[in-house]
Amino acid sequence: MDTRPSWITLIALCTTRALVVALSSAVLFTSTAVAFAAADGGTPAANRESSKAKARVFAGLVTDDRCGGRHDMDSGKSPLECTKMCVRNGSKYVLVEGDKKYELAGNESELDGLAGQRVKIVGSLDGNTIKVASINSGQ
Repeated sequence: MDTRPSWITLIALCTTRALVVALSSAVLFTSTAVAFAAADGGTPAANRESSKAKARVFAGLVTDDRCGGRHDMDSGKSPLECTKMCVRNGSKYVLVEGDKKYELAGNESELDGLAGQRVKIVGSLDGNTIKVASINSGQ
């Protein structure tokens, strides 16, 4: 009786081993990529680059969307007081830059501290909203 393995058995054995090695390598590389992405905050490198590229500097006046750049002078309130009062009553913070108004999305207390002042904002524009990364007095 011939006990030698046939060529079909040999091909099947080699193919099975090659598939096991390929699958193991794929699992290893995928888990490594996931570990690095989790350590980076889950943001893929391409998205980090594009979000950095979108960041730009805006300069203007921090005010509210009700009054804009023109506060009622007959109210007896300063632009700071008027802006804070309007925001307390439901208005949103905006940046007035010339004839443009941008809604501001960021740290409310930081915006509150610079209400009614000229500022420089670093952030990204999403539609008509500036996502504030940093803000400082423009003086």
